[in-house]
Amino acid sequence: MINYTIYENSNADQWVTFVHGAGGSSSIWFKQIRDFQKQYNILLLDLRGHGESKTTLKTAFKQKYTFSALATDIHEVLDFLKIEKSHFVGISMGTILIRQLAEMYPDRVQSMILGGAILKMNFRSQILMRLGNLFKYVLPYLILYKLFAFVIMPKKSHRQSRLLFINEAKKLYQKEFIKWFKLTAEINPVLKWFRQVELNIPTLYVMGEEDYMFLPSVRNVVANHYKSSKLVVIQNCGHVVNVEQPNVFNAAVLSFIMTAQ
Repeated sequence: MINYTIYENSNADQWVTFVHGAGGSSSIWFKQIRDFQKQYNILLLDLRGHGESKTTLKTAFKQKYTFSALATDIHEVLDFLKIEKSHFVGISMGTILIRQLAEMYPDRVQSMILGGAILKMNFRSQILMRLGNLFKYVLPYLILYKLFAFVIMPKKSHRQSRLLFINEAKKLYQKEFIKWFKLTAEINPVLKWFRQVELNIPTLYVMGEEDYMFLPSVRNVVANHYKSSKLVVIQNCGHVVNVEQPNVFNAAVLSFIMTAQ
């Protein structure tokens, strides 16, 4: 089972589960824990190969990663902890896993908060993926990861987010990075389905106004999925909204969760 950390609130009966992105770990939520613990029980997860969820070399060769398999990892923790239902907060690739979980186990997802959500790969991100596939066995993964970080978070004001993710990515094995990168092969059909199908689950998208790669597609989806979805755009903010503008992010998410109970 993947590694998890819980912060319990004896006065709360609701849970908020945080899901980080590829190359990160549960430590990226350090600016959320204090505010959220005042009102909710918190569950932090380390996805496969990240943080404390280290795979052994033996299992690293055997496991094939799919979005459904990674979502099942999250479901296993919910079952083990006997958490019947939770609000889910994700960032970047973590938003895809939350949506996948909601497709597979909709009764376990009380609401979805998708920060820096990925709903469509634009032309630039498609080029990035192709470059990554060409060089993933040749270049040290950290060089690729730094390139991705600079393309997705290019501004000087995004430096903290870039460094945070690059420092977390340093803890991955090369083999682990390649397994996660291979997920990009199935990303387009998965995201196309997500854009087409609206789930009956309250959903909040929290995007930075400077998240030029992913914000346009999120605007389109929210316009089409207006029954269930809302969008908050944070000014002077890039892709990693929970790190760059934590106070605004926390206030928007807590307010939304109150309405989704």
